[in-house]
Amino acid sequence: MSDLRTSYMGIPLTNPFIIGSSPLTSRVETIKSLEAAGASAVVLKSLFEEQVRVDADRFEQDLVANDHGSAEATTLFPHIEHAGIRTYLTWVKEVRKAVKLPLIASVNCVTKHEWAEYAKQLEGTGVDGIELNFYTATRDMDVTAAQIEQRELEIVADVRQAVKIPLGVKLHPFYTNLNNVAMRFAEAGVDGFVLFNRLFQPDIDVDTESKRSRWQDTSPSDSLLPLRWIALLSNRLRAGLAASSGIASGRDVARMILAGARAVHVVGVVMREKPAVIERVLSELTGWMDAHKYKNIEEFRGKLARTNPADTWSFEFGQYVEGVVGVG
Repeated sequence: MSDLRTSYMGIPLTNPFIIGSSPLTSRVETIKSLEAAGASAVVLKSLFEEQVRVDADRFEQDLVANDHGSAEATTLFPHIEHAGIRTYLTWVKEVRKAVKLPLIASVNCVTKHEWAEYAKQLEGTGVDGIELNFYTATRDMDVTAAQIEQRELEIVADVRQAVKIPLGVKLHPFYTNLNNVAMRFAEAGVDGFVLFNRLFQPDIDVDTESKRSRWQDTSPSDSLLPLRWIALLSNRLRAGLAASSGIASGRDVARMILAGARAVHVVGVVMREKPAVIERVLSELTGWMDAHKYKNIEEFRGKLARTNPADTWSFEFGQYVEGVVGVG
């Protein structure tokens, strides 16, 4: 039987199958079922500062809604205030008590100083790592790519100074030079990268001529972009790499490991087929490894990465050249 053990962000894992941050990781009972089905770790549903602020504002509006109805009524109840992130922290502690598998907390903030503060408080809940969920949709045309990257680098440095547990970053693919960004993040103390953040994309309903939002499922073709960049970055960084998007089978996991990934973050196929699909994917991966006579993950991890001396260029330019041969 092949050995599926690996590690990501320095966290030992029983296998490469991590459940990514999603509705799947927002309830204790669901996380328990994911652990029972064979998931090696889960990334908890993200803590969004923006949502905390919205909830706090709505709470304050509800509190003062009847202030002018009766002067006496304002003194009937004691002073209360919004709990902020304390409710979320309490929930994470409940998850930690309920399961043994590694837990990675995910954070997304809008104000620079809150990243480190949120991460520090989450460290106190017993999670095994922190994942920074980066994405900046800048509307200001005067802001440069260098300024955006510098702000994120400073956030990484602040969080790294604030916490001692492993630190990861969920990257998006829209950096001007992803190689350089990843290198600088790693130098600042990042232990792992997820490639890539699956971003919300609004849509338009042409019948009603209105904007709409909907769940956008993944397909196998979605895995090609992370596959390419994992191969380009593999073995060039101290930090471990995890693949995300379009992974639905054991063969998909094997492809990512061949490119250099240490783990995969999976959501879509588990939402479609329920936690039982984890056993099927791991069985397929084991079967593939047995067929290729690999005893463990490290025997083939990065075998087809860019740094493979026998093939140093195909992930940079070869796809286009090879793709157009014979066309026309």
